[in-house]
Order: sequence, then C-alpha cells, then structure tokens
Amino acid sequence: MPKPRPLRVVVLLSGSGTLLQSVLEAVADGTCEAEVVAVGSDRADAYGLERARAAHVPTFVHPLRTGDDRALWDAGLAELVASYEPDLVVSAGFMKLVGAAFLAQFGDRFINTHPALLPSFPGAHAVRDSLAHGVKVTGATVFLVDAGVDTGRIIAQEAVAVEPGDTEASLHERIKVVERRMLVDTIARYATERTL
Repeated sequence: MPKPRPLRVVVLLSGSGTLLQSVLEAVADGTCEAEVVAVGSDRADAYGLERARAAHVPTFVHPLRTGDDRALWDAGLAELVASYEPDLVVSAGFMKLVGAAFLAQFGDRFINTHPALLPSFPGAHAVRDSLAHGVKVTGATVFLVDAGVDTGRIIAQEAVAVEPGDTEASLHERIKVVERRMLVDTIARYATERTL
C-alpha cells in the first residue's frame, strides 16, 4: 500500500513565529508527518516570515489596512491560501479574524491555539485576564476556528499551574511551551487520522 502524501499545512501568523518554528522543527525531525507548504501574514515585517524563508517555505503577505473592505480582504485571503492546496490551515498567532468566505472554504480544517482553558478568558488578553481573576490553574487550548472569538470546538487542552509571583510574561512563557507541543501533537495526529 503506498504511503499517503504528507499533510499539506498553511500557517498564518502576525508576529515572531515561535509556534511556526516548533512545527517546522517537528516536520524536520520526522515527529510530524506534514509539510508546511506556505506561511502567510497580514504584516510584511512579521519575523515568522523570516523563519519560513530560512526553512525554504514559500511566504505571502496579505495586509488589512484601515478602510479596506473586510469581506474583500477575507475572500482574497481564502483565495491565496487555497492556491497552496492545504489539507490543514493553522493560525499561529494570526491576529486577524477571518470571515464568511474563508470559513466557508476552510472552516472544517482551520485550527488555532489560545493561552487559556477556553471557554474561560477568550480574546487577546487571556493571560493578563487569568492573573487578574486570581485563578490557580490556566492553560492552553487548541480549537477549530468558527465565526466567533475563540468559541470554536475544543480539540485539545492542557492545564498550566499559576505559580506564586507569576507575572504575565512568566506565566505566558510557560503556557507557550505547552501551546507549541499541543499544536505539533494536533497536527501530527491529524496527519495520521485525517480527522479533528
């Protein structure tokens, strides 16, 4: 029986690309049977694009400027991503919400990570919000993206204890370690089972 082709993954990001780096390393060392076929960003200066180029992965930039038609931007993003024929799309610190056109095409295979145990603390300030509420345990979530803000079906979660004296930065660093591992595990599992 022929071996199936590696899972084709497009990664979207807006920043430094540490989640992307963990995926690239797992692909390179064979622990994740996938191929990152493209990395896209809404920001031309996102360092994650440099990480992709260093790994010889094609990149694209699709900015959303103030005053742009959001529906047109969303349709354009869907078209760009579709051109790489991905099996899975990963939001790895992509700080833009996608819309109806993108979700219509990729909604059943578009995953994201979040630095909290959803449905608790959705939104852009999850770690700060967790500390402000005085929780003793937070964590990381991998979920299927839907039309809401961090409201999609949960795929995987792992707890991270809040330590005495934690700052937002120190807690976030420990969560990121878990987040990176969970993302790689989710992609590897999807590559084998082809179901989320």
